[in-house]
Amino acid sequence: MKILIKYLKPFMATILIAIALLFVQARMDLNLPNYMSNIIDVGIQQNGIENAAPKAISADGMQLMTSFMTDTDKTVVANAYILVLKGDQTYLKEYPLVKDSNIYVIKKYSTATNLAFGHSTATMFTFFKNMGKTNSGTVTNRSNIDLTKLYQIIPVLSNAKGAILIAQNEAQTTPEAMQLQMATSLTKNFHKELGMNVSKLQNNYIMSQGAIMLVVALIGGTASILVGFFASQMAAKVAMRMRRDVFAKVMSYTNHEINKFGASSLITRTTNDITQVQQLIFMGVRIMAYAPIIGIGGVLMALQKSSSMSWIITLAVALLMIVITIVFVIAIPKFKQFQTLIDKLNLVARENLNGLMVIRAFGSEKFEAKRFEKANKSLADTNLFIGRVLSALFPIVNFIMSAVVILIVWVGAHQIANSTMQIGDMMAFMQYTMQIIMAFMMVTMMFILVPRASVSLKRIAEVLSTDPAIKDPEVAETFDKNKTGILEFKNVSFRYSEADADVLHNISFTALPNQITAFIGSTGSGKSTLINLIPRFYDVTKGKILLGGVDIRKVNTKDLRNKIGYIPQKGVLLSGTVLSNLKYGKSDASVEEIKNTLSVAQAGFVDDLEGGYEAPISQGGTNVSGGQKQRLSIARALIKKPDLYIFDDSFSSLDFKTDTKLRHDLKSYTKGATVLIVAQRVSTIMQADKIVVLDKGKVISMGTHKELLKTCPTYLEIASSQLSKEELA
Repeated sequence: MKILIKYLKPFMATILIAIALLFVQARMDLNLPNYMSNIIDVGIQQNGIENAAPKAISADGMQLMTSFMTDTDKTVVANAYILVLKGDQTYLKEYPLVKDSNIYVIKKYSTATNLAFGHSTATMFTFFKNMGKTNSGTVTNRSNIDLTKLYQIIPVLSNAKGAILIAQNEAQTTPEAMQLQMATSLTKNFHKELGMNVSKLQNNYIMSQGAIMLVVALIGGTASILVGFFASQMAAKVAMRMRRDVFAKVMSYTNHEINKFGASSLITRTTNDITQVQQLIFMGVRIMAYAPIIGIGGVLMALQKSSSMSWIITLAVALLMIVITIVFVIAIPKFKQFQTLIDKLNLVARENLNGLMVIRAFGSEKFEAKRFEKANKSLADTNLFIGRVLSALFPIVNFIMSAVVILIVWVGAHQIANSTMQIGDMMAFMQYTMQIIMAFMMVTMMFILVPRASVSLKRIAEVLSTDPAIKDPEVAETFDKNKTGILEFKNVSFRYSEADADVLHNISFTALPNQITAFIGSTGSGKSTLINLIPRFYDVTKGKILLGGVDIRKVNTKDLRNKIGYIPQKGVLLSGTVLSNLKYGKSDASVEEIKNTLSVAQAGFVDDLEGGYEAPISQGGTNVSGGQKQRLSIARALIKKPDLYIFDDSFSSLDFKTDTKLRHDLKSYTKGATVLIVAQRVSTIMQADKIVVLDKGKVISMGTHKELLKTCPTYLEIASSQLSKEELA
């Protein structure tokens, strides 16, 4: 994960902003059930009356309620209310009863005031029960009590202090929540007595709570959108930078590193693996911070609603942990296999596409189809296994959630029946429990993403931490301008990594400007290997190569390769147009230079292509012939005008007439430069100033064509197999 931290460092400010927004979103999400609970408990059940203590109460009502209060509660109430005398115009509109009667108006609500009225109400109902006065109009129907009947007994209450004291003691056993609920129901009657519009009060409360819920939901939704925006932007930028670095690293690799990883694996690591990391960042920013916040917050909020049902949350979480643990013990090993199987599938697909003509020529389509099917089935089976395991997870979790809901309703219904809990609180508790479970589900999603992404990160880190075998020197030297183009091999030997023996042995020669130095030998004699040492595609094992009087290992590879025009044995064109491929050698080449270069390369066919210079070239140049591809590759190198040209069997796809004409024009075009030609055909190198004959990685002879015919049996044998007796004379 160190590599991920490295790439996330520049985005620390974005991460902090996202976390802050997640706190906002979580806060809003946690508050929504509370408002829903208020609408049910207060807005519907309590008719919008939030407090047990009335907002205002008639003088008779105050006398009735204080009759059942303790001295302490009377003091609390006396300090909380002010007396408004009959006829006071200030309160007339809000409380019409003040026109004919004194009233009391509360100055400030407090918990003590609410509890005072709660205790008083419970005592009053207990008193009536004890006195046998539980008729439907006075006591049992608390939502519609006839206050006038209650006021009639006020005169006798002063003589019933003993009975009231007994009722106070008995009322203490009534749960506090029930006391407050009873007082709230009674408060509605007091408000009606004052002439207040109770229906309007209820509607206003529900509308205000609903409006708050909408605002809270809007804030939470906005925070969620912003978090998604920041997370996606950060994930995309991290992935972009990671791809850029992986691509740059791969571009610095030698053939050894590319062969070590495999081209198909490098493609998978640059695409699929980084996509896995991108998905982890996108989901991780949103889930890793949000899930703990909503989970812990949900527990705290649920306990506020009902601590007695906390065991249900514990049970649900324990069941989820057991299920998740079992699932991931089974699935995680398969996650690690998944990326490797993608590599194998890409390898087979790539080989089939590249070798399609060979496969068809040998009629091996069925064999390759079976080979692909085997790789495809392995990947599909692994994917299906993971899918089946994870698909089993969600129904189990849904079952647990449904069972938890039923359990909450069952336990909550009993508590509601005992008046220890309200319906809204039960529903809020249910929602908080669901939020807690969803938080665990989010963590579960991270358990799915993290193993896959960690495997991908490890594979990406392998690429980034693997240094190329060929590096630029810390202090680079410059080429000697007085020795421009002079190439010297001094006792050069070379061995491929992990090979048991050298493929080139103690090779020494000098190639000079204005001369053509050619290399010939049987297949496997080391010609192409020798040529590949010059641009430092590989480094020599022993000895040294000098260009312009400087060891090529002591200069920057970019400076070295700028001196070289390289035409590989197999012409390679890039997707684009003819012009874009030619300008690959020189981006600012003029039209005149391009025409001249195409003429030398015998690439006049470009004029006949539809679109001319703008004619499209498909990937790998598959829409042009081998000879055309080779001539365009030659033109691309010629336009560069380097000090050293390397033609690695670059005329093999040309007919003799084109080959002869190209070499004739090439001689004058490359004047002043050093030219190296690797060839299989003797006719291609007959006019070379120096011919180096290789056999089994050793230089067995050097000289001109005529000299070698006389002094080198190997060269004579090659020439005799290709030339007539007249040409050998």
